Amino acid sequence: MSENALKWTEQAAHKAKPRSKIKIERRGKIITFICIALMAVVAASIFVFVASKGLSTFFVNHASVLEFFTGKDWEPGKTNAAGKPMVGALPMIFGSFAVTFLAAIICAPLAIGGAMFMTEISAKAGQKILQPVIELLVGIPSVVYGFIGLSAVVPFIREHISGSGFGIAAGTVVLAIMILPTMMSLSVDAIRAVPDSLREASLALGATRWQTIYKVVLRTARPGILTAVIFGMARAFGEALAVQMVIGNSAVIPKSLFEPASTLTSILTMGMGNTVMGSVENNALWTLALILLLMSLVFIIIVRFIGRRRNV
Repeated sequence: MSENALKWTEQAAHKAKPRSKIKIERRGKIITFICIALMAVVAASIFVFVASKGLSTFFVNHASVLEFFTGKDWEPGKTNAAGKPMVGALPMIFGSFAVTFLAAIICAPLAIGGAMFMTEISAKAGQKILQPVIELLVGIPSVVYGFIGLSAVVPFIREHISGSGFGIAAGTVVLAIMILPTMMSLSVDAIRAVPDSLREASLALGATRWQTIYKVVLRTARPGILTAVIFGMARAFGEALAVQMVIGNSAVIPKSLFEPASTLTSILTMGMGNTVMGSVENNALWTLALILLLMSLVFIIIVRFIGRRRNV
């Protein structure tokens, strides 16, 4: 059908509608547009507000951008020899990326393996056993994860490995458990989206069950699985309370995984309520919040890029 014929058909159908239905349709479009516009305005307002507060560290308090990202001394209330605030955020940035990547490295194989079991190996047992466990883990609050880590993980590391128990290792274990349901649920959806015709074709050509899973199913579902991993990393990077309870909250770069460290979120939650709005300390914390916001945008861009390549 040509474009002109299609337009004529749509116009004829539009004219054939009763006026009451046309009004309802227009009203629905207006309400939908208002909701979308409101969401866009709120998101833009949040970004502008956080950016204005975060950039005040550099434009109002005249802190050095290079010193902020490479410095190791986090004492916003003091100044260095050049008279600039001592806001070296490298230890917190290092801690956030360390616990995020380590948690993803530990969690990704477990999540993918669990998803394979639930979809390809034993779907009935997976639905009866793993699905309720995943739903239970999703519903547990962050503070409970932190308390479990404080009561079990930290003492275990202290007694059987070394150090005080607080550090990146404890934070990594807690985060790996927290992001496991997210990664596994999204991985299950990605594997289930693989057409059954591909599995049947692989088996018909003589491939074994494991060859079909590894060379056909997982490769086809790879973009979706990568999206699951990125979503899990985004959850881990922004987690605050659970990590704060087990990481030690020391603004230094640790020499091992079993020494106290800190993350962007842990320093934020500890310091935001103890600073005065507009002070150097408060502006420095808003700069950490701006970094978290920008990293969230980076994760979203990566997910959209992977999704776009999957649809090509």
